[in-house]
Amino acid sequence: MKLAFSTLGVPGLPLPEVLSLATAHGYHGVELRAHPEEPVHPGLTPAERAEAAALFRAAGVEVVGLAGYARVAAAGEDAPVLAEIRELVRLAHDLGAPFVRVFPGADADLPREEADAIAARRLGAAAEDAAALGVRILLETHDSHRTGADAIRILGPVGHRHAGALWDVLHTWLGGEQPADSYAALAPHLGYVQVKDVASAEDTTPLPLGAGVLPLAECVDVLTRRDWDGWLCWEYEKRWYEKAAPLAELLGDGREYLARLLGEAA
Repeated sequence: MKLAFSTLGVPGLPLPEVLSLATAHGYHGVELRAHPEEPVHPGLTPAERAEAAALFRAAGVEVVGLAGYARVAAAGEDAPVLAEIRELVRLAHDLGAPFVRVFPGADADLPREEADAIAARRLGAAAEDAAALGVRILLETHDSHRTGADAIRILGPVGHRHAGALWDVLHTWLGGEQPADSYAALAPHLGYVQVKDVASAEDTTPLPLGAGVLPLAECVDVLTRRDWDGWLCWEYEKRWYEKAAPLAELLGDGREYLARLLGEAA
């Protein structure tokens, strides 16, 4: 497995500094939060996109994926959601990123079957465009569809190889799903895995990996036993928790922790 971290942990940090952190601490990939307040977002010009891609190539670091905020199961018209996803897919293509993350985001008062059908319809349409550009759209286990069992209610009907899953281990845990069950549900669709750690279900302030209660060792063991060889991406939610320790101070120990888990699982 390959190790990466998300720029959600270093809000607003210029790309050269992000890449310096990655190379200094032995990470081979970076997930880019694709938001207007970040250095990389769909509003970049072609020249800016080319410059960003060149920085990654020069550093020998891969763009794991773009973390977008489209909500595929939300109520409303399809067109704005599809337009948002297509912008992200074009940006991913220009940066050489294989994946784009989307959220489910169903409204609480929307019947489950209706939310699932909306999301499947939108993902199916967007996947056709993504396939033409060599990008996969990944539905994250999150909010209204936080478990693997939830996610496959959408992904199963889509049935398109360019629509897949992003396993966020916090949300499947919050949903009461065991790692083996999450993997079993998501395996046919799995793009990559987001790891993190927290103190409890009530306190989700980000902690150093291994300092909290999430079953990270069990997740890595499940992936290893199934010979899965994708990305483990540390999503440290510093952007939402300003008082959390700076990620830059934790990256070295975090990489060592994940490497130890991988060694023990092997």
